[in-house]
Amino acid sequence: MRLIAPLLLAGAAAAATLSLPAAAHRELGAHEHGRGTFSIAIEGSRVTMELEAPGADIVGFEHAATSKGDQAAVEKAKSQLMQPLALFVLPAAAGCRVVEAKVEIEGGGKAKGASKSESHAEFHAEYALDCQSPAGITGIEFPYFRTFARAQRLEVNVITSKAQSRFEVSRAKPSLNLAGMI
Repeated sequence: MRLIAPLLLAGAAAAATLSLPAAAHRELGAHEHGRGTFSIAIEGSRVTMELEAPGADIVGFEHAATSKGDQAAVEKAKSQLMQPLALFVLPAAAGCRVVEAKVEIEGGGKAKGASKSESHAEFHAEYALDCQSPAGITGIEFPYFRTFARAQRLEVNVITSKAQSRFEVSRAKPSLNLAGMI
């Protein structure tokens, strides 16, 4: 929650409900296959999103990509993750456009004696959007589940000036209603 944390600190003065407990930050290795975390913070016209997902969900493996096939799978996944509005669809009425997208893979090392947290790769993506009408963000659709067939669930943290809530979306229910939160 690298990008979301500054919004929490900035918003704390405006709304006391905008602080997540320290335990809400996921550490590398504390993941469960099929389950990722998606956080979205809306402050003014800026929308910041972050995704953390196990490598197994995104590319089907968590080890270092050493073979050409594994490397190709990682490059394809990075390319897909660089298109956030194709994975996390906001209503057109909000008029959002991507101004920044960054994707990293953390972990996945093969060091001898590596702990489980060091050997399990996790994808981390950060996005910044500018939206003409943030009040138009009344929901989010998640084609993410169609794109990444192994992904099963996302824990979704939503932070706005009005509220802070935690939801779960899944392959079976790939949408989230945010009416009244913006």
